[in-house]
Amino acid sequence: MCEATAAWAADAPPAVVRPSLVPIDGLAPADTAWMMTATALVLLMTLPGIALFYAGMVRRKNVLNTMACVIGVAALTTLLWFAVGYSWAFTPGSAWIGGSDRLWFSGLEVLPGAGQVAVSHIAPHVPEAVYAMFQLTFAIITPALVVGAFVERMRFSAVLWFAGLWSILVYVPLAHWVWEPGGWLAQLGALDFAGGTVVHINAGAAGLVCAWMLGPRIGYGREAFEPFNLGLTMTGTGLLWVGWFGFNAGSALAADSRAGLALAVTHIAASAGAIAWMVGEWIMRRRPSLLGLCSGAVAGLVAITPASGFVTPRAALVIGLVAGLACYWGATGLKRLLHADDSLDVFGVHGMGGIVGCLLTGVFANPGIGGSAGSVTVQAISAAVALAYSAVGTAVVLTIVRILVGLRVGEGAEQQGLDVAQHRERIPS
Repeated sequence: MCEATAAWAADAPPAVVRPSLVPIDGLAPADTAWMMTATALVLLMTLPGIALFYAGMVRRKNVLNTMACVIGVAALTTLLWFAVGYSWAFTPGSAWIGGSDRLWFSGLEVLPGAGQVAVSHIAPHVPEAVYAMFQLTFAIITPALVVGAFVERMRFSAVLWFAGLWSILVYVPLAHWVWEPGGWLAQLGALDFAGGTVVHINAGAAGLVCAWMLGPRIGYGREAFEPFNLGLTMTGTGLLWVGWFGFNAGSALAADSRAGLALAVTHIAASAGAIAWMVGEWIMRRRPSLLGLCSGAVAGLVAITPASGFVTPRAALVIGLVAGLACYWGATGLKRLLHADDSLDVFGVHGMGGIVGCLLTGVFANPGIGGSAGSVTVQAISAAVALAYSAVGTAVVLTIVRILVGLRVGEGAEQQGLDVAQHRERIPS
């Protein structure tokens, strides 16, 4: 996203080197309208997209808890974002963390009487309130994705403690390193147009560590865990697919030709991922499944995310096909090798898809599109950093939460179901 604003940064007044106030009539109305639309689309991916996508795959007795985790994470992350997260992620500071320009819900004001509005140095052509909201939707969906790794066994209080600490200690620094122009990975030349590293590899690694540290669900590997309603999962997939246009095309930060290309390659990769997963499943299991098609589409969307502002439609086709097959293996063969009860395959889909997309961005990045040539070496470094930092940070956060409130519900509560045990609610039979 930093590269996407290079032209705007070059044209901006010299004073716009930090978040600041500029004349309201200097904003770009079309870009502002698109960014507001993209923000709504990305929020739609979590509420209700992820909630429905995940709820359809868990057992009936845990559906409401899964949804409660997603909306609880979204609400808590929002408050923490405007309190400290946005400032530390997206204002200039050091190569490791941002500054204090926008702490404690401050600095995003519009002053109509003075004819001024706050803007970010990264996107000086739209109100900073819009840019901060757009980035918030990424900060929300990342811990919401991690929920899929530990559903059906984690205390609701632990989920909230985990999401709050993890968002600040893990997500925020990684976002600063990659997306703020002064971040050390950005300076190294890492390309991540819309979140392959910051969102998907990050969430995948965190999910895997959560699965390991919480241990498997009771009966895992010995009894069938029947999904509640794959129709909900399909509905969630559709919301994710449509919302992803805001995710990727919105990361152009402008209503321009690059946003249009990002939208097209996003759709191509999603379709290719769905077909590749379907074919792989058809060969290995002798029949395709709706869940496989949904998972393959998400795999393609994940993999094109870091590349969407840098590649051609032909490259998107290849990325989607590779991701569909790689993520199918990640959710089956690799999952067995890792011995982790990653309940809804967060690492298999988002971790693997993010790695594939990150590396293939280095292969296919076209300087004529994004102004940057890719480096597989730099992309591999950024992927490794995200994996390592997220894994270690997640382990630390989980250890803190275990000391504070405990991580896992009791055996009786798990067998009864978390809907009743944690919320005293249930879906009627």
